Order: sequence, then structure tokens, then C-alpha cells
Amino acid sequence: MLCNAPSYSGPFGLFDSIRIWSWSNPEILEYNPAMNINPDVQDCAPAPIAEAWSWVDNPDDPDLIDVCQAVPSYLPHPDMLEFLADNIRRGQAATYTDIQGILPLRQELSRDLKERYEANIDPQNIIITAGCNQGFCTVIDTLCQTGDNVIVPLPCYFNHEMWLTIRGITPKWLEFNDTTAVPDPGQIDDLVDNNTRAIVLVSPNNPTGAAYSDETLNQFFEVAKKHDLPLVVDETYRDFMDTSSTPHSLFQRSDWQGTFIHLYSFSKAFSLTGFRVGAIVAGDRFIEQASKIQDCVAICAPHVGQIAAQFGLENLKAWRNQKGTEMMKRASAIKQAFEAPGLGYKLISAGAYFAYIKHPFDATSRSVAERLAREFKIVCLPGIYFGKGQDAYLRFAFANVKENMFPELVKRLKASQ
Repeated sequence: MLCNAPSYSGPFGLFDSIRIWSWSNPEILEYNPAMNINPDVQDCAPAPIAEAWSWVDNPDDPDLIDVCQAVPSYLPHPDMLEFLADNIRRGQAATYTDIQGILPLRQELSRDLKERYEANIDPQNIIITAGCNQGFCTVIDTLCQTGDNVIVPLPCYFNHEMWLTIRGITPKWLEFNDTTAVPDPGQIDDLVDNNTRAIVLVSPNNPTGAAYSDETLNQFFEVAKKHDLPLVVDETYRDFMDTSSTPHSLFQRSDWQGTFIHLYSFSKAFSLTGFRVGAIVAGDRFIEQASKIQDCVAICAPHVGQIAAQFGLENLKAWRNQKGTEMMKRASAIKQAFEAPGLGYKLISAGAYFAYIKHPFDATSRSVAERLAREFKIVCLPGIYFGKGQDAYLRFAFANVKENMFPELVKRLKASQ
């Protein structure tokens, strides 16, 4: 929304207006020359989770069905909590670490990647970050400058779009196919121009839950390589898909370092969301440059999060795999629940932590989600939070809900029709 304001020449240039972005009730911002906000930040939509919860009268209501935010519904393993308590008492995690992260964690992650992807990854090709979000921001800042563009499929993880907007980088959208929920690499050739700097994917996807096949990811790799573009794949949720096979073969390619950048998070795998620990895996040249940004932004990822992740990789892989299996069963259960006769809500896709739902109303996704929260005690996210053309959809983060609640969820959805 554009709001009139006095013209003013400041460090960001001449302003004739101030851009205001709000999901609801936009308010006029009185211009203050002493507080000259970057217009790209003003143009960015605010984080949407808070607005979704603003529709809830009582967040502690036991009847509430929370399918809003993607957080594990369980605490870290008791052994990890004991380990952390002991180390914190002894001051073992109170210091800075290497910019790239503690070497033992990078070594353990290297071994874990070898097991999962059947490929050798050098610890020097890893930067431990303050969560996967910070890893994504570092990747974008390493690759792009203001005025560039990045190719992103719809629907898009909202924090990714927010960071691109804040940095003055344009997302060029791959159109959404709600039959397959898988982006089409064939669309890329028509989108690439002289300012295109990367292709960004999330698999398993947030918000759809769809996991892209090895064939699809290799097709994207080939297109990216043809255009001399990095292929950035956020694999935050890769521990919640079938662990008996590799998610893809990109790491097995001899030329992966020139094109592929892998993002990962320990947050969901070991229930460490508040510890802020993730990772970037990339080629030598990229890591060297990204380390400059890492040093400026975070210096290092939180030390306590790093030792927690190291402990998890060394001791809790079976527990991690068990939780992953539970989540796959939950995905199967929600698919079955949405087969209920008479349900007007259509399940587009489900997997990892998420289900993407097409609602049956001639109304905005925001109004539908608000009504579900206020009248039926279902807290979910509107599709409009995930990019243009998504107003027909809702995102359910089913990781927060046990399978025995799915029939009640469907019952309430039917009552809302």
C-alpha cells in the first residue's frame, strides 16, 4: 500500500511516499526525517505468524487445534538436555567459535551427509549458521546485490520472500501446478535474464510438504548449470521423509561444487528450534566468500546450539529417525482423513510437516483462515502468505497435531462449509 508523505531527500534518495505493508488494518506512518527507514524494509510484509495468532481469543484453550507454525511437538531428548545442562554449568558453550562453526560438528555433519547422500563432503565445505533462515540470508547476500533477481517456485516460504524484498531483490516466480505441487524446470529458460543470480528450491517443501524427486532436482541442476546459476536447495525437512533412500544424487556429481548449494537445519530434527543452528554446504569459493558475511552477521552460530547438534549427530540418530518415521505416519494419516466424504476442502499435497489445502470458498484465504480461528478454533496460515496467486489455499502444519485429532479437524472443517 502506498501512503502519501512529504518529500524528503535522505540516505536512501528522494522520497515522495512511504510504503506501508501490513496484512491487516494498514496504518498511515507519519514521516519522520530523523528515522529514515530503508524503503525496501518498509515494503516487506511483516512476519505472518503473529497475525494468525491475533485471531485467537485464548491461546491456552484446550480445544484449539494448532496447525499454524512448524515446530516439533516434543522436547529435545532427555540425554541431550542433561548433556547441555552439564556443559552450560561448566561454561563450555560460553565462547565464540570458528566462523564456520566448531570442527567436531562439521565433521559429524560431514559423516551424516555421507550416510544420507552416499557422497564425501569435506568439513571445510560447511558453515554452521544461526538456523537455516540465517543460512539462506547469508547465501542470498553472498550471491546477490540490490536490483538482481532470483527464480523461486510458488508457493514460496514467506521468510525467503521477505529477505529478498528487504534486500531489493526481485523473485521471479515459477507457476504453481496444484495437481503435482512440483515446480517445472522447463519454465526457467523464459525467466532468466542478465540480473538472475540463483534458483531457489525447498524440498520437502514449505508450505506444500511435497518432496521433489531425484529426477526433478537433477533437471533443475542441469538448467542451473546451463545458465551458470547456483541451485540453492533448502532441505530443512529432509529428515521427515523416507530415510532408506537418498533424497537426491546431486552431491554424487563430480561437478556439484560449481552449482549446488545445500541448506540444512538441526532445529526440527533434534527439536532445537530455539537454539538456532543450521548449515550451509557449498563449494570452496562460495564458502570463502560467505564466511565474510557470517563473521559480520553472527560471528558464529550460538555455541550451545552447535554442541547440541554435535551431541545429536553422535548419539541420537536413531531417535531422529524414529521421529521422522512418526511424522511420515502422520502425513499418511492426514491424507486419509481428507478422503472423508462431503469434505469441500481439497488436499493438494502433504509430507514432512505440512499439508497444503484448497479451501472451497469464493473468499480470500486470509478471511477463511480468520474465520476458522475465531469460529472453529483451527489456527492455520492463509495461502496469501506464500506468494501471489495463493489465495485459494491454506497451510496446515500438522506436526503439532497427533493423528487422533485429525477426525476432529475434518469435522470442524465440514462444519465451516
